[in-house]
Amino acid sequence: MDFSMATPALLFPAISLLLLAYTNRFLALAALIRDLQTRYRSHRDSNLRGQIDNLRRRVLLIRNMQAAGVASLLLCVLCMFLLFAGQALIAKYLFGVSLLLLIISLGISIREIQISVQALHLQLSDLEE
Repeated sequence: MDFSMATPALLFPAISLLLLAYTNRFLALAALIRDLQTRYRSHRDSNLRGQIDNLRRRVLLIRNMQAAGVASLLLCVLCMFLLFAGQALIAKYLFGVSLLLLIISLGISIREIQISVQALHLQLSDLEE
């Protein structure tokens, strides 16, 4: 396999778009948390409490998704630097670790989506009552 600077550079747009999507998720959750907190303070409802707990877990997952994504991008840049410095073998290993971090980030994203669906079920159960 030919391993050049173009190989890790291919991940830049993908990782950048992922980080943007993760940031948008985080901002949406932050607004929702603020709204639910205000509603919970005025009316202590167990359903609201469940939603707040659910959002707490999701925020932590998003933080971990972002950390893995940023680490992946950082290793891609370091990989390119090592290729520039003539250290192709080390660069290949770093690129592999970068890909693993990206896989971890995507896996955490899947889990966060599952929790998001659970939150929607809580919301729907409130409507059914």
